[in-house]
Amino acid sequence: MGNSYEITLIYLAFAFGCNMGCSIVAARLFGAKKYGELKSAVSTTVIFTAVLVAVLTAAGFLGSEALMRLMKTPEEIFADSRLYLYIYTGGLVFLFFYNIATGLFSALGDSRTPFLFLAVSSVSNVILDVVFVKEFGMGVAGVAWATFICQGISCVVSVAVIARRLIRLPAGGHFVWFSGGLFKDIITVAVPSMLQQSFVSVGNIIIQSLINSFGASVIAGYSAAIKLNNLVITSVTAMGNAMSNFTAQNIGAGKKERIRQGYRGGLLFAYGMCLPITLLYLLAGRNLIGLFMDGNASTAVEEGYLFLKIVAPFYVLVVTKLISDGILRGLIEMKKFMAATFTDLVLRVALAIIFSGIWGSVGIWLSWPVGWFFGTALSLVFALGILRGFKGNNHVS
Repeated sequence: MGNSYEITLIYLAFAFGCNMGCSIVAARLFGAKKYGELKSAVSTTVIFTAVLVAVLTAAGFLGSEALMRLMKTPEEIFADSRLYLYIYTGGLVFLFFYNIATGLFSALGDSRTPFLFLAVSSVSNVILDVVFVKEFGMGVAGVAWATFICQGISCVVSVAVIARRLIRLPAGGHFVWFSGGLFKDIITVAVPSMLQQSFVSVGNIIIQSLINSFGASVIAGYSAAIKLNNLVITSVTAMGNAMSNFTAQNIGAGKKERIRQGYRGGLLFAYGMCLPITLLYLLAGRNLIGLFMDGNASTAVEEGYLFLKIVAPFYVLVVTKLISDGILRGLIEMKKFMAATFTDLVLRVALAIIFSGIWGSVGIWLSWPVGWFFGTALSLVFALGILRGFKGNNHVS
């Protein structure tokens, strides 16, 4: 599953792009009270996403095995990784439309409802994991089917709820099922977001192939540590997404000064969240890694803990970057957003290749904070440069 994770991130990249493209355009229209056009943006996204899901599902079934070979997946885990990916690929339709629904909730200013869906889905997923794996002995397939079922139910319910919300919005503006103009606006945000996340995923596949060359213990340690790492990254990414929608709503409403205030508040909140987790990982990381291992995996535990000790002190950088990126996306400053992201990615992959030849697996871990530093510097400079022009200006230019 840890080995398959980097491939599933490619799917998530496309789902994330659909989420951001739809939600940012919808947030602007919601802020401007153009409800008819908002509904057109949603229906346009649904049509576009349905075609995209069909293409990705076919590509996933046909190309997953080749990607696993490219990643140098060890033979002893190849069959299970392939099975997990095939089941996961079959549920892409649920993944994509769930992401669109949650993005729309945020665009309409409701973060509580998608949180409840996610909480119930996650708890249910854990319960089904235990039942399918421990009680039914289904192994990796059990984990995959648990994700498939919970994701499917969450998708159906969330889409039904957001559809009712949209129907209840007052009429305003012209509605069409597919708008070429809105489609252009959506893909202006969606495509760079997809490319960004996709190239990050490709970079992670390259890094995963480097990790795989060091053997099963390093793979297992990294797989456990990256889950703990992603607890921080995923949380702050969600905050960055919220910042994008907040920014877009205020641009639509012509209240630019509120964006400056929201940026400061978002950074302070994110720092307050990540600092305790950083301390927890540094002080108790070995015990946390051990939760993913059996008693005979001491080498894997140490590898995972070493990863956390190297990257956790630099979470403050990635927090700053993701919140700043949220501002750039909400303003549809996609060139600046891409420049900062690619700087981080290219440096991280290049240095992982170079450093691993010098320091082994430790060199791979060291490449993370270096990439974060330069990517964060660019995001911060771009965001602050734009926000300085908003001071005292509450009108959309």
